[in-house]
Amino acid sequence: MTEEQILETPPEDEGYALDGRTVAAIRLAIAAGDRQRLAELLDPLHPADIADLLEQLDGGHRRELLLLGAGLFQGEILSELDEGLREEVIAFLPPDVLADAVRDLESDDVVDLLEDLDTPQQEAILDALEEPDRIAVEQALAYPEFSAGRLMQREVVRAPEHWTVGEAIDYLRANKKTLPDQFYHVIVIDPGVRPVGYVTLGKLLSSKRKEKLTALFEDSFRTIPVSQPESEVAYAFNQYHLISAPVVDDAGRLVGVITIDDAMNVLDEEHEEDILRLAGVGEGSLSDRVSETTRQRFPWLFVNLLTAIIASLVIAQFEEAIAQVVALAVLMPIIASMGGNAGTQSLTVAVRALATKDLTASNVWRVVRRELAVGLINGAIFAIVMGVVGLVWFSSPQLGLVIAAAMIINLGVAALAGILIPVTLDKLGVDPALASGTFVTTVTDVVGFFAFLGLASAVLL
Repeated sequence: MTEEQILETPPEDEGYALDGRTVAAIRLAIAAGDRQRLAELLDPLHPADIADLLEQLDGGHRRELLLLGAGLFQGEILSELDEGLREEVIAFLPPDVLADAVRDLESDDVVDLLEDLDTPQQEAILDALEEPDRIAVEQALAYPEFSAGRLMQREVVRAPEHWTVGEAIDYLRANKKTLPDQFYHVIVIDPGVRPVGYVTLGKLLSSKRKEKLTALFEDSFRTIPVSQPESEVAYAFNQYHLISAPVVDDAGRLVGVITIDDAMNVLDEEHEEDILRLAGVGEGSLSDRVSETTRQRFPWLFVNLLTAIIASLVIAQFEEAIAQVVALAVLMPIIASMGGNAGTQSLTVAVRALATKDLTASNVWRVVRRELAVGLINGAIFAIVMGVVGLVWFSSPQLGLVIAAAMIINLGVAALAGILIPVTLDKLGVDPALASGTFVTTVTDVVGFFAFLGLASAVLL
């Protein structure tokens, strides 16, 4: 298909800058080695779209794109790339292109790039920075991983507490070349460089020049300790609707600022990580190699195999009952499936509530009682349904009663397991999103099979 035919084809993903037609046209330009046409196609794209493009292309096309479009490469593209792919791109980029790309980044973005790279790649990026920027980045890297010190940017717009609006505006105009690309507040400091408040740009521009900055402070002002975990920083931004917040050292002195885009990135990463861990797939991405993806998924598949063996051992204890009443083998999967789904529902609610700090020691037992009530009510409803199924399908009222009772027991236990297991793991310092699913599934399978087959042995034999 020619490029003209591609461009005449209506896009399936209209409204998205990197639609199917654009990707196909870029592939043709790469295949033809047409640097000029490639530049025309890439120029209107946002760095995030170019990052998406690099993730969609295979290794060969990706390298060709990096060679042909090297002059268009921006530092923001590296910030948008998946971590695994970012290492590959940095290793392939010519040193001069890499140097030009990282020089345009804020210090927090450079730190984010460096955190997951090997030492040689870190040195390559650090060598590309000017001396003041290099020092700032190295100081940030000295802070603990996943802390506010790593997340903050060192470029801060600050003003003494005795300044007026006019003095602040004149300062901003005189120093526009050294200001951060984006900032939302002017942070006001005392003589000890300790932040005492901040003023929004909107309020600064709408106030009279003689107005004191201290008269325009926002009520939302709060400081972030440099050692605070980034997950707690993201929680504070979300909880208190912050736009930016000053970061202070142990002495309370201003050392940087965290903006909402960085905090929300952390929050998104936490949510994505929880979803992936609930499924037992680690932190992989579509660009990971087969060997790496296999290595990430194998451990939890192995754990699931062990738990399945435990459930099978429970079933093996009732071989005689299953041999005499074949209907038990037919109905067993229903009990396991319903229990697993009910447990997953409670588990998902619990993990999310723990992450947002909505589930705490003060309300945990109220939530447990609620989940148990929901589990028992749903169990009773489905018990009636399965009781009728057992009666109609197998013409056995006793079998109907057995599966009905097992349904109530398993859904009640599933609800309890779904809430208590993640809470317990969280208390023990284990990530509930990572380990809860396997334990909950094991409990629901073992209890479901034991209740159903045990009741059947007692009632039907």
